[in-house]
Parts: sequence; C-alpha cells; structure tokens
Amino acid sequence: MSVVLASELSAKYAQWGISDTLTDLVRNFGDRIAFSSSFGQEDQVITHEIFANNIPIRVFTLDTGRLFQETYDVFASTSDKYGKRIEVYFPEAKSVEAMVQAKGPNSFYFSVENRKECCNIRKIEPLERALQGASIWITGLRGSQSANRSSMALFEWDERFKLVKYNPLIRWSLEEVVQYLEAYNVPQNALHKKGFVSIGCAPCTIATPDTDDIRAGRWWWEQSHKECGLHS
Repeated sequence: MSVVLASELSAKYAQWGISDTLTDLVRNFGDRIAFSSSFGQEDQVITHEIFANNIPIRVFTLDTGRLFQETYDVFASTSDKYGKRIEVYFPEAKSVEAMVQAKGPNSFYFSVENRKECCNIRKIEPLERALQGASIWITGLRGSQSANRSSMALFEWDERFKLVKYNPLIRWSLEEVVQYLEAYNVPQNALHKKGFVSIGCAPCTIATPDTDDIRAGRWWWEQSHKECGLHS
C-alpha cells in the first residue's frame, strides 16, 4: 500500500459511480475495507450507497460520549431503515476518567493542547482500533469543507494510519448532497435544519446559519485550527 497505489486507484475510478467503485473495491480488497460514519449528511449518502446496494463493507461510528441527542436519533433511524449493523467504538474509559479528573469536564475550552488531547482520547485512539486490519478507509470528506480538504484526491495515502483513504464525495457540492438525501429519503440529523452544517461533539459545535464557512461552528473559540486530527 502506498502513494503510488492511491494515485493508480484515483485514475482507475475517476469516472466510476460510487456503488460500482465500492463493489469493485470489495472484489480486490475483500474485508479490508471500512467506512467511518459520524451520521453527517455526506456520510449518510455513502451509508445509503453501501446498505441499499447490499455491498459487504464494514460500517462503524465513533461514540465520543459527548454527542448530540439528535446524532443518536439519526443513528437509530438509519439502523431501522436499512436493518444493517453499524459497529460502535468508544474511547477507553480509563483515559477519559484520568483526563476529566485531572482537568475537569471542559478542559478543551482552555487551550488548543487540551482540546487536541480530548480529541485524541475520544476520537483518534478509537479510530486507530476501528481501522486495524483495514487497507481502504472510506470517508465522507468534501473538498469545499475546508482549506485542508480542498486539495484532497479521490484516493490518497494516509500516512498517519498507513492506508489508502477513499473520498467518494470529494468533488460534490453541499447542494448535491442534500438533493441526493431528499431523493432517496435518507435519514438526516435534525440539527441541519437549525443552522448546524458540520456536527461534532455537543460542547464543541454551534449553529452558524449566516456564514459560508462550513467548519465555522466547530471549535468556534479557536481562530484557525478546524480539524481534530482524523483528517490532518
């Protein structure tokens, strides 16, 4: 697995549809493919492609312990609609306990270092466990979500996790995502209609209905860094 392979896959599947690409990837990589969903709009598009077409790809989510109730609601409605299994990964309890006992429940507000520590414990470490044995990691990233993501390719090598990342929606617009979800009646997080575009943990996400910056509502107290480390 390497940068070269990612480039070859990008070229091969450049004109393929999502479900055809996923099906062909399964033929080549078997059960070494995993899709991580946070139940955002983009992730719900991919979830529908996988579940509605009965493509045998493992779907998982990270439960940080600080999610909105509305996120759990769309989790439940998605499971009900498709009748498919979604694996859940939680942070290590002892790590969360140690952090909260040492710094309190809201330490992430006080420094970037504290916030990154919280993200690492609640998201990065569980993701590392979830991706063990995977060769292809499917994500719902779109290029217009942030400056960091604008240069990402359809397939790319993720040096941190040592695997190929497949970004099927990287060139989609938000409007295309919404139209797709409505056309196929795919469950959506109710917070999207309340001005929440990018939805993460409840203490770290606010509604931003009057800006075109999709990531503005994430870690709003920080001036520039808008990534938790999952897709650095």
